[in-house]
Amino acid sequence: MKFTLSWLKDYLDTEATLDEIITALNEIGLEVEGVENMAEALAGFTVAKVIEARKHPDADRLQVCDVETSDGIIQVVCGAPNARTGMTGIFAPAGTHIPGTGVDLQKGVIRGVESAGMLCSERELMLSDEHSGIIELDDSLKTGTPAAKALGVDDPVIDIAITPNRPDALGVYGVARDLAARGMGTLKPDGIKEVAGTFDSPVSVSLDFDGDSASACPYFIGRYFRGVKNGPSPKWMQQRLRAIGLRPISALVDITNYVTFAFARPLHVFDVSKVDGNIHARLARPGEELAALDGKTYQLDETMTVIADDKRPQALGGIIGGEASGCDENTTDVFLEVACFDPVRTATTGRKLNIMSDARYRFERGIDPQFTSKGADIATSLILEICGGEAS
Repeated sequence: MKFTLSWLKDYLDTEATLDEIITALNEIGLEVEGVENMAEALAGFTVAKVIEARKHPDADRLQVCDVETSDGIIQVVCGAPNARTGMTGIFAPAGTHIPGTGVDLQKGVIRGVESAGMLCSERELMLSDEHSGIIELDDSLKTGTPAAKALGVDDPVIDIAITPNRPDALGVYGVARDLAARGMGTLKPDGIKEVAGTFDSPVSVSLDFDGDSASACPYFIGRYFRGVKNGPSPKWMQQRLRAIGLRPISALVDITNYVTFAFARPLHVFDVSKVDGNIHARLARPGEELAALDGKTYQLDETMTVIADDKRPQALGGIIGGEASGCDENTTDVFLEVACFDPVRTATTGRKLNIMSDARYRFERGIDPQFTSKGADIATSLILEICGGEAS
């Protein structure tokens, strides 16, 4: 379970240092497996400005850049197609270790022209796999600003081990609550407010189980949203998701992932335009299958909980969503699922199909059923704030 220090402090009012928090986590049984501090890893990288970029005299695809750094003007030979006069980027001087390549940068001569540093791509800084061009920053950033600060990655990432009896610590809020109980500060009020709907949902939900299987999905909250815009999620959310190893996808998907890790409350959203009729939580029927979001198709059996529409399964309850009803940039109306699923059935299904997901990891250990309505309110607030529209 990973989280950033600032994320923790969203919920924990504390003056404790990073080292004191690490010690406290170990003492309360949340063993710290590692701390990643990008500010230390990127200590040699700073913001720099390209004063002039001109064509290399002996190479069509290279440019010779005069780069303004905190140590003066330095000449850099650069092959990035987006290198140009006036841009602001990240500079590494000779002698810097490049974490993304494992190379120690040396001053050299490239096709007869001296180069005393590097303008860096995201891959070279281990920010992503992007390397088609160098990083471009806002021109308002000052030369010499530490790269980690300029890129918003100067927030230490703490990785803790979670034992099977501590599902409450699979969300940052739960970790903050435990630290507050330990005396490391005060748990901040959650600030969750009930969000009233403005219309009746045109999609209904039914729990279609008999007495023996009623525990498969005993509680389900659904909300319909119309008129949303599913663009990129905000920068702050993307930075936190990237910090814990998740790839930002879209606002709607990122919101569900964010709430999963912030509050240990897995969610799912369906594109309503791809759903036939109403939503039914039920057991799968013999011969049914699900083309899932991981690109695989799974054969289902009658022991597995599915979330279906009037015609077919659209998700595997508590484990993974279906590709057919996934949200994309064209999504305007969505249905939010906030449900509880039986831990044993969830674990058994996951093992049968060999699917491990962040949702399964939490549901099979047990989530707080009393937080279901609050989870729905958190997700509703985020969707309306980020994507607009209105909720049922």
